[in-house]
Amino acid sequence: MGFARTCSVALIGVEGVVVEVQADLEPGVAAFTLVGLPDKSLTESRDRVRAAIVNSGESWPQKKLTVGLSPASVPKSGSSFDLAVACAVLAANDRIAPTSIADLMMIGELGLDGRVRPVRGVLPAVLAAADAGYRHVVVPERTAAEAALVPGIAVLGVRSLRQLVAVLNDEPVPEEDEDSADSDGRPDPMLAGLTMPGGGAGTGLGNALGGGTGTAGSGYGTQDSPDLADVAGQRVARLALEVAAAGGHHLYLKGPPGAGKTMLAERLPGILPPLTRQESLEVTAVHSVAGILPPGRPLVDTPPYCAPHHSATMPSLVGGGSGLPRPGAVSLAHRGVLFLDEAPEFSGRALDALRQPLEAGHVVVARAAGVMRLPARFMLVLAANPCPCGRHSMLGGGCDCTPAAVRRYQSRLSGPLLDRIDLRVEVEAVSRSDLIGSDRGESSALVAARVREARARAAARYADSPWRTNSDIPGHQLRTRWHVAPGALHAAERDMERGLLTARGLDRVLRVAWTLADLAAHPRPDTGDIQQALQLRTGISRGAVLAGGI
Repeated sequence: MGFARTCSVALIGVEGVVVEVQADLEPGVAAFTLVGLPDKSLTESRDRVRAAIVNSGESWPQKKLTVGLSPASVPKSGSSFDLAVACAVLAANDRIAPTSIADLMMIGELGLDGRVRPVRGVLPAVLAAADAGYRHVVVPERTAAEAALVPGIAVLGVRSLRQLVAVLNDEPVPEEDEDSADSDGRPDPMLAGLTMPGGGAGTGLGNALGGGTGTAGSGYGTQDSPDLADVAGQRVARLALEVAAAGGHHLYLKGPPGAGKTMLAERLPGILPPLTRQESLEVTAVHSVAGILPPGRPLVDTPPYCAPHHSATMPSLVGGGSGLPRPGAVSLAHRGVLFLDEAPEFSGRALDALRQPLEAGHVVVARAAGVMRLPARFMLVLAANPCPCGRHSMLGGGCDCTPAAVRRYQSRLSGPLLDRIDLRVEVEAVSRSDLIGSDRGESSALVAARVREARARAAARYADSPWRTNSDIPGHQLRTRWHVAPGALHAAERDMERGLLTARGLDRVLRVAWTLADLAAHPRPDTGDIQQALQLRTGISRGAVLAGGI
């Protein structure tokens, strides 16, 4: 008889649950039973593990083998348990010492040839392991840099099961050629400290893992974002873009085709501040679960930009799918920008599904297989034409749409959704003088500098609170703890009495006013800031409020 155990992690969204992998060998007819609420892909690990062990030069135990995944009440899916199952089986068969794997966290898929394949969600899995007190993890070599983002964790990246067995037994580590199908041109950073064939004995598990502690790479290293100076004219829309970036506000751009709505949205990430360390880990965890981290670039340190096609379904936007739900566009845009071009062409169900994450900053998706909670604090940018043909209210006319068709098209964006949008801007067609003139607007670098200063003022104001941007503040907190100048709210109160503003709309006007005050270095919003916020919110002209900009 033999018994051994090690650990792995089950992911539910971006939250990990530590799973104890137990292997028990008993006399009897040779059989392999896997218990613990596995899904189809995990059940298939029985065949993958058996083939990987045999093809790695180890013997398969001809006994009754039971592998249990505890806690049994947690749904488990995917192939990331393969490595832990294989090592537990080998330890139960006395091929490796059971004590050498009892405190190890193992994550990785096994190929039939014994190679260790990368899996999704390594970062959130290692974060869960660290929270549970584990300090040593074994992962596929291609995801070792991602795992090393977690501080205080010793990481060992391996290419094959043979290498891991050698390290655990303190034997010479066999050399493994990098699989051409998995090659990304990087050297093996976590096995660099091991002595390879031709150099004598191996270093053992302690030294091998000891070299893997530390921080990881420098992030995505993306190309420069498009420059805001490329946008001709559109002074009011550029102002709204700057206000949105400074306060984290949602934005609705409405105007004819070719006016520059998409250009403006594409340049919004370029004026946002870089992500903080904590924000980078949050975004990277979501992208890791979704499997979209680029090879060799384990850390997302710039605000993401997600622009799904208008044919996107509701599950693709908010998350879902068969079995356990997967992250949707709202989570992939976490701490960044979600741009919905041709917004009225999206399905009404998909658009209205955005209402909850816009308010809460997260999305909860419930399915029969489980409930998933994913972060979804993003900036929403909507772009729409004024009518189906796009020529409504343009100079020169030419619109063939009936009034009923125009109303029907514009009503596709529901009132409750638009009520959650802080800034609504009419984007006019670009004039000839703006298009061919030599006078260009400010560059993204200049605008980004002002945005950083405004966010720093907001962060200093909210230093003793859990919020950092104006868009995060609950309305009642904003009204009771941070007051505007006396009499500044008269115009907003009149609009509320006339039915032009809801209670939610008033709170959002206050948030925008505080952002305008931060950009102008005002200690608190005055009457001009409130009026400017109202115009950006409702689109109703209030004199020459916007004439001078910020």
